[in-house]
Amino acid sequence: MSIFIKSSHYLFPLTLGIFLMILLLIPGCKKSISGPEKSDDGETETSTVEFWLSDPAQDINFIKQTANVDTGQIDQSSNIQINPEMLRQEIDGFGFALTGGSALHIYNMSAANRQALLTELFDHTANNIGTSCLRVSIGSSDLDEKVFSYDDLAPGETDENMDFFSLDPDRKHLIPVLKEILQIYPEIKIMGSPWSPPVWMKTNGSSVGGSLKPVYYDAYAKYFVKYIQGMADEGITIDAVTVQNEPLHDGNNPSLYMTAAQQAAFIKQSLGPAFRDAGIKTKIVIYDHNADRTDYPISILDDPDANLYVDGSAFHLYGGSIDNLSAVHEAHPDKNLYFTEQWIGAPGNFAGDLRWHVRELIIGATRNWCRTVIEWNLAADENQDPHTPGGCSMCLGAVTIQGDEVTRNPAYYIIAHAAKFVRPGSRRIYSTSTPNLPNVAFTIPDDRIVVIVLNNGDSEFSFNIVANNKAIHSFLSAGAVGTYVWQINNHMLR
Repeated sequence: MSIFIKSSHYLFPLTLGIFLMILLLIPGCKKSISGPEKSDDGETETSTVEFWLSDPAQDINFIKQTANVDTGQIDQSSNIQINPEMLRQEIDGFGFALTGGSALHIYNMSAANRQALLTELFDHTANNIGTSCLRVSIGSSDLDEKVFSYDDLAPGETDENMDFFSLDPDRKHLIPVLKEILQIYPEIKIMGSPWSPPVWMKTNGSSVGGSLKPVYYDAYAKYFVKYIQGMADEGITIDAVTVQNEPLHDGNNPSLYMTAAQQAAFIKQSLGPAFRDAGIKTKIVIYDHNADRTDYPISILDDPDANLYVDGSAFHLYGGSIDNLSAVHEAHPDKNLYFTEQWIGAPGNFAGDLRWHVRELIIGATRNWCRTVIEWNLAADENQDPHTPGGCSMCLGAVTIQGDEVTRNPAYYIIAHAAKFVRPGSRRIYSTSTPNLPNVAFTIPDDRIVVIVLNNGDSEFSFNIVANNKAIHSFLSAGAVGTYVWQINNHMLR
């Protein structure tokens, strides 16, 4: 991701001065990436812009540019109008699912290479991408080597008091990798999601499908409590849990079928009170499935007894429109929204994946009130292994790991465009958007504006970004994505 600029060591100062004078006299020469403007009171101020580009047509993958963005406005270009005073939701971050398989591959790297990769992923300085949130599975997901829970028993046995609960399956790879990540970025937000409870709690006694028996609601609530407390004992804070991954998809391995009414009953009767009684501050997030069934989370939030314990709703986009999420916000504006999963199929198509995922998730999910965008999943090997029998066999990791060799795939660059600069605590702000130039804008903690723009058209577009009578202009090739980080020295964004 570095740009190397070669220069002569023997260019005399006089020659350089003449060269610069000639450049200034050539008509049509572009202005510098930073330059002076006049403020409203006549004072001169400096506007500076960082521009990071992904352009599949030029084989540019999230590289900082030194040209093609300028201060000022071109009248004939399209305008993206920003209003920094119209604040929307706070952002928790952008990241990946750290599956058991992801942790296995990262853990098995040499110590030096593992440290280098984790720094690249979780630090946001220099050329690192700054992942700021993770989703982990509570028990196994379908991207583990095998199916397991933290309380697996022999057939016919039960353990309602969780006497045999153990995080040992996660101590082999996941917990050590999480601890290394926390050394790099201690503030990372971690969300846990179960694919299935222990099979002895289920109506069919299988890891695939079935429902949670009501008689075990309290036991399963204790399971969540033990998980959060056990991770805390390891120095790992679980910021939020979803009640069930994809509750309406019961064909995965593992999986659980859970209706909205069942989820509401479990929360208000058992999970919420168990968290309250144990003093647990971890957020409870509902649904965690596709955008085509917004009635599911709305119905739970409409139940005042369940609503009391719920922080918000989580979504995937294997069905429905991303714009549907705003209906959940409008129905319950006091509750948060999270985007928690979307996969990219191997072998990946950088141009197509970049366009779709930036448009629908980085831009679409955040414009529809999501505080997070999490891609599925962080790492796999060249065969997209491991996975459970019946689990996803084509899920492309953000990185492919073969021993110590790392290949960066589309999801890596998709998340990088937001994660590096839109840090936790940033706020989305108002911006105009068109089908050809979808975009999203944020104010970030150091008072700069970040604008992420996609050229969703079939030809090059030039455009202005305008805020408070200040402007920059740029252009993007068809399918290209630009992240613009804009700072103005009079603090007009405050």
